[in-house]
Amino acid sequence: MTLPAHPMVATVDEAKAFLEAHPHINYFEILFTSMTGVPRGKRLRRHELLPIYEYGRFLPGSILVVDTLGADCEETGLVWEDGDADRVARPVPGTLTPAPWLGDDVGQVMLSLYELDGTPNDLDPRHVLQRVLDRYAADGLTPVVACELEYYLVDIERGHKGELVPAAGFNTGQTPKGIQVYGLPEVEAHGEFFRTLWETADVMNIPLEGAISEFAPGQVELTLKHKPDALRAADDAVLYKRMAKGVALSLGIEATFMAKPWADRAGSGFHVHVSVADKDGKNLCADAHPEGSPLLKHMIGGMKDHLADCMGILAPGANSYKRFKANSYAPVGLTWGVNNRTVSLRVTAGPALTRHVEHRVAGADGNPYLVLAAILACAHHGLTRKIDPGPAVVGNGYAVAAETGATLPTNWFAAVDYLDRSQVLRDYLGERFIDMYVKVKKTEQARFFEEITELDYDWYLRNA
Repeated sequence: MTLPAHPMVATVDEAKAFLEAHPHINYFEILFTSMTGVPRGKRLRRHELLPIYEYGRFLPGSILVVDTLGADCEETGLVWEDGDADRVARPVPGTLTPAPWLGDDVGQVMLSLYELDGTPNDLDPRHVLQRVLDRYAADGLTPVVACELEYYLVDIERGHKGELVPAAGFNTGQTPKGIQVYGLPEVEAHGEFFRTLWETADVMNIPLEGAISEFAPGQVELTLKHKPDALRAADDAVLYKRMAKGVALSLGIEATFMAKPWADRAGSGFHVHVSVADKDGKNLCADAHPEGSPLLKHMIGGMKDHLADCMGILAPGANSYKRFKANSYAPVGLTWGVNNRTVSLRVTAGPALTRHVEHRVAGADGNPYLVLAAILACAHHGLTRKIDPGPAVVGNGYAVAAETGATLPTNWFAAVDYLDRSQVLRDYLGERFIDMYVKVKKTEQARFFEEITELDYDWYLRNA
């Protein structure tokens, strides 16, 4: 039985054309992204691809609510009470591509989950983001976004004390030392990685742009191009993270999007650039004034007012909160400003027509669908209610946050509680989604803090 057509589902013709153009690809990895942002799926043989496009692939509903390690979260009721019932996974248009780092004979396609009657599953992060985008569409508006991810390139082998070690340069064989922000020799040292990464991105139609050496040894940043399709921008970010990890491994190193791999070095952020266009594509944030248009300031007002509510999504795990320190380029306050990297919400410099806001809070470990959904929900709330963000911060945003006490929750437990109580995010992302997400995170918290680590022994074995 062939399922009815759906605008968010790829057609059988797309698969047939791909198979005809790629007769050498014999294996396909199908992947789905759950709440925690970890892609999961299966590897299939060539003859199994077309049936996915004809009637989908059946996957257990519990996969929606597994924790970061892939373990069931029984508290959600989607395991035993639900009978671990299947949902149907259907292919996302434009995501059937080769996966060169896995071999010349391997491709991949992204899936999204639906109920058996064809209704979009309300716990699938793609559908959660689409729910927010529908609010913009109803008002004749289109968010234009770009995702900017920082991450580290590290050796596969740990140091003699079990510590992470920055990856040695391909051209020098030497481990990088010192910060060397924007250093060209540091980029050149990993030239083989970047060259392979860009070539792979082109094959996969991922709009990956330039690379810089960031604020620590082995830390890099690349930007994905602005898109007037936030759902596809999130798809690109998910595929890019997977691709970067795969390309790195194929070259004998690792790419890690962990928010804070080293205590004494810069954390890795996920900066989201946002503007809003009208039905004709005009940037409604554009204005000759450096602060942008009134609409942009209202967006910032909504983002700022509900930033604390979003922290459980923007910083999804225990390690996420080690990134937030004053004077570290990771924001800690409910602050906004113009051309100022010490604040959480930065109106960027540049020509008036390009005016937009850079949301600087999320960590690189965030689920791109949910990060965009939370940010865009708050922006829409602000612009529709004309929320005043207050005066822009001039100077040191960290000092202003400390003086006023307008700081972010930098404790994982407090952040999840803020999210649980947020009526705005419940309205935009869905009551059931927030309930389930909070249950997954509280399960993760309990499991994480049940573990006894070397740090427990170092601190308490003799001192308790």
